[in-house]
Amino acid sequence: MTRKLHVKSFGCQMNVYDSNRMADVLAPAGFSETAQPGEADLIILNTCNIREKAAEKLYSELGRLRELKQAAALEGRQILIAVAGCVAQAEGREIVRRAPTVDLVVGSQNYHRLPDLLARAARGEKPIDIEFPSDDKFAALPGASREVTRKRGISAFVTVQEGCDKFCTFCVVPYTRGVEISRPVEQIAGEVTQLAQVGVREVTLIGQNVNAYHGAGPDGREWPLGQLLHRLADVPGLLRLRYTTSHPGDMDDSLIAAHRDLPALMPYVHLPVQSGSDRMLEAMNRKHTRRDYLKVVDRLRAARGDLAFTSDFIVGFPGETEADFHDTLTLVDEVGFAGAYTFAYSPRPGTPAADMPSQVPEAEKSARLQRLQALITRHQRDFNASFVGRRLDILLEKPGRLAGQLVGRSPYLQSVQVMAPTSLIGEVVEVTITEIGTNTLFGALALPAAAPVFAEAGA
Repeated sequence: MTRKLHVKSFGCQMNVYDSNRMADVLAPAGFSETAQPGEADLIILNTCNIREKAAEKLYSELGRLRELKQAAALEGRQILIAVAGCVAQAEGREIVRRAPTVDLVVGSQNYHRLPDLLARAARGEKPIDIEFPSDDKFAALPGASREVTRKRGISAFVTVQEGCDKFCTFCVVPYTRGVEISRPVEQIAGEVTQLAQVGVREVTLIGQNVNAYHGAGPDGREWPLGQLLHRLADVPGLLRLRYTTSHPGDMDDSLIAAHRDLPALMPYVHLPVQSGSDRMLEAMNRKHTRRDYLKVVDRLRAARGDLAFTSDFIVGFPGETEADFHDTLTLVDEVGFAGAYTFAYSPRPGTPAADMPSQVPEAEKSARLQRLQALITRHQRDFNASFVGRRLDILLEKPGRLAGQLVGRSPYLQSVQVMAPTSLIGEVVEVTITEIGTNTLFGALALPAAAPVFAEAGA
């Protein structure tokens, strides 16, 4: 019997990947996905604890689902509700206590147990599985099972590493995702090969601290991320590789060399720094200085001159002064970031920073955030404008909003719109950039391919 599954994912790319893997795990049990929660037999809320007020958002969503569940019961239909992800890991039994409508809670490394947990929930139990696996940790990672990988587009995420050992004072990840563990090389290669066989052309390797990867290689040794990338670059049909999110302290020689040696590895590095102030970096327990960070940037640019960098920044961290914030602004100018994610600091219960003195007033945090965002936006616009009139290799992914239009991604992860036939979806084509929008580049297929394209598009 076919049953319907609705998964709502909050937060990071890892959660998007995990949501897909939960759907894959449940497919053999007869679940097919639906975008409509009202049609579902099972609703999974895959939560993230990084963003502000994550728990409050969860309970608000559960309040809406309670009404949906009650309405279904009046129709004689049962809806099971599961909470997964980092808030599930952190809150555990508190979720079921506060929201009895929840039927099961599953932690971030236990998704492979979902079919058994659902069977128990169907019998009236309320299973809570949030223990970090103590044995065979690699098999417990999401995506480690051998089910056939299903294509969800031209590009795909693949988890290679879970957890973090850095213990930044603002971050909950070590407490909700556990210590760093890495999947074996050939397990990852098998998943990527399956993806390529069903038409995926670009894979982004993801992890909470992805460049701390140290998975078991086929030679019995631990392989670093750079060596893994070399292995994946040989997968037939795979055109592009990316990875995120990295820590400056784990950018080793093999990974820098991979940027130099692998054409498939895109010239785009997301390298969070969080602050340009050494005083703040020490308070954050980032384990690197401003100078350390700039040395990493210089080494990467020496290996490949066309690299672009994006980053993460936190403003208003406890004790941050105007001088500390000015150090962040000057770092942005010195690196010339192509983009960044910026956040005003908000306390996370259980983290050391939440109890630090000298919390910055909200008004000051907001003002600094606006100043930082304005500076980064200026650098991003300058970066995008530098491509006008130039040719870029674009991986075409899907139809655009206009007839005859396709949307693709540049090597720098920019969205690019171009008039082209749908037969080119999944291909890397040369595009001349003609103009830039707020978040998008526009271009035309480079000659000689342009003539048949416009004829087919009816232009």
